[in-house]
Amino acid sequence: MRRGERRDAGGPRPGSPVPAGKASLEEPPDGPSAGRDPGPGAGRRSTESEVYDDGTNTFFWRAHTLTVLFILTCALGYVTLLEETPQDTAYNTKRGIVASILVFLCFGVTQAKDGPFSRPHPAYWRFWLCVSVVYELFLIFILFQTVQDGRQFLKYVDPKLGVPLPERDYGGNCLIYDPDNETDPFHNVWDKLDGFVPAHFLGWYLKTLMIRDWWMCIIVSVMFEFLEYSLEHQLPNFSDECWWDHWIMDVLVCNGLGIYCGMKTLEWLSLKTYKWQGLWNIPTYKGKMKRIAFQFTPYSWVRFEWKPASSLRRWLAVCGIILVFLLAELNTFYLKFVLWMPPEHYLVLLRLVFFVNVGGVAMREIYDFMDDPKPHKKLGQQAWLVAAITATELLIVVKYDPHTLTLSLPFYISQCWTLGSILVLTWTIWRFFLRDITLRYKETRRQKQQNRDDPGSAVGNGDQHPPGLDEDLLGPGAAEGEGAPAPN
Repeated sequence: MRRGERRDAGGPRPGSPVPAGKASLEEPPDGPSAGRDPGPGAGRRSTESEVYDDGTNTFFWRAHTLTVLFILTCALGYVTLLEETPQDTAYNTKRGIVASILVFLCFGVTQAKDGPFSRPHPAYWRFWLCVSVVYELFLIFILFQTVQDGRQFLKYVDPKLGVPLPERDYGGNCLIYDPDNETDPFHNVWDKLDGFVPAHFLGWYLKTLMIRDWWMCIIVSVMFEFLEYSLEHQLPNFSDECWWDHWIMDVLVCNGLGIYCGMKTLEWLSLKTYKWQGLWNIPTYKGKMKRIAFQFTPYSWVRFEWKPASSLRRWLAVCGIILVFLLAELNTFYLKFVLWMPPEHYLVLLRLVFFVNVGGVAMREIYDFMDDPKPHKKLGQQAWLVAAITATELLIVVKYDPHTLTLSLPFYISQCWTLGSILVLTWTIWRFFLRDITLRYKETRRQKQQNRDDPGSAVGNGDQHPPGLDEDLLGPGAAEGEGAPAPN
C-alpha cells in the first residue's frame, strides 16, 4: 500500500489532527477532543509513538508504475533494435542474467507489498526485499552444484575467485607488552588496530538498532566470543585472536561502545516527536533542510519489549532470534572458508551491507508477529526470507566442507556447552512448568485455609447466600429475585 493510500484509507492517521493550514500543525493535541470518538488511535500499542502528519502526497511518494514500465520497455527496445548482439556466449549469458535480475527488481520495487518501514521511501525497502529473493535463488543454485563447480562458478562473478586460499600463520605472541621488541613493545596491539575495529563498532551499533534491547545485545556479543573460542579447531582464523583481543578489544571496546551508542540513539528516537509536514509547507530554508535530514529517520517508533520470561512462547522466540543471529555471524566466516573467498573481497562486504538493510525489517516483523494485539496469521515476508537465507547458507557450508564441521569439539569445550545447555533447559522447565504448578498449589492451599478460617468470606457478592441458609426457606419468590426479574 502506498503512502498516500495509507492516509486516505480510514481517514487521518491515528492521533493526527485534521489539516487546517499551518495552525493545526503547531502543537500536538493533549488528548482526544471532548465528545469526539478516539477512533482507530485507541488501539495503538503503549510502546508505539504517536505520529502527526499533514497528509502531503507529493510526486516523491507516488508509485510511478507506468513511468518505470515505459523506461524499461524503451531500454529493452534499444538493446533489441539498435544494439548489435556480440558473438561471445559467456558475455551474452552474463548480460542476460543481469538484465533478468534488473527487470525483476523493477517489478518488485513498483509492485511488491510494503513492509513496516516507510523511510526514506517504501521503494527502498521493496528493493531490498527483491534483493533478498535474488540472493536466496543464487544460494539455492550454488547449493545444487558440485563442490568444484560451485567454487568455479564464482569466477563468472570475479575471475580472481575459485582458487584455494593461501595458508596463513595464525596464532603467535599474545603479549600486550613485548619486552623483546625494543623498538615497539606494543606492536601486538597496533597490529590489531586495523579496519576491522571501526567495522566491529559500526556493526554492533546497527545491530543494537535492530534488536533494541541491551540484554539481548550483550548476550549475543558474549556468546559469539565463546563460539570463536569453541571453533578454533575448525576455522584457523578464530585462533588468531588473543584473550585481550576477545574480551577487551571486541566485547568491551568495539562491541560495548557500539551497543552504548546504539542505546543512546534508541533513547533519542523513543523521545523524539514524530510530526511530519510537507516540504513545501515549511516556510524557512532551515526548516526545509531539517525536514530533508529527518527523511532518513523513522516515520514512527516502536519500543521493543521482548519480555522473554513472560511466557514459554516468547522465551522460545527470543532464544530462536539469538540462535539465528549467531548462525548468521558464523556463516560469514564459514562461507568465506568453503567458497575460497578472501576476507577483504567486496562480496563479503556486500553481504554484510545486505544483512544490515534487511535485518532491521526482519526484526520488526518478528516483533509484530509476537507482540501485535491484532491477530497475525503469518510471519512477515522479510523475516521469512532472512530465516530461509540463513538456513540455506548453513546447508551450503555443510555440503561443501562436511569434514571441517564434523571435527569433534575438545573435551573441555564440549563439557562447557553441555553444562550450559543443561542449565538453560533446567531453568526453562522450572520457570514455565514447575514454578507455575507450585504457585497454583500454594494458591489453592491458601484459598482453602482462608475458607476454613473465615467461613463468612464466601459472601463476597450479592449473588450468593450466607452459608447455612437453606434455599427452601427463601421461598420461590426469593429464588426468582436473584435472577432476571419475573415477567409481569
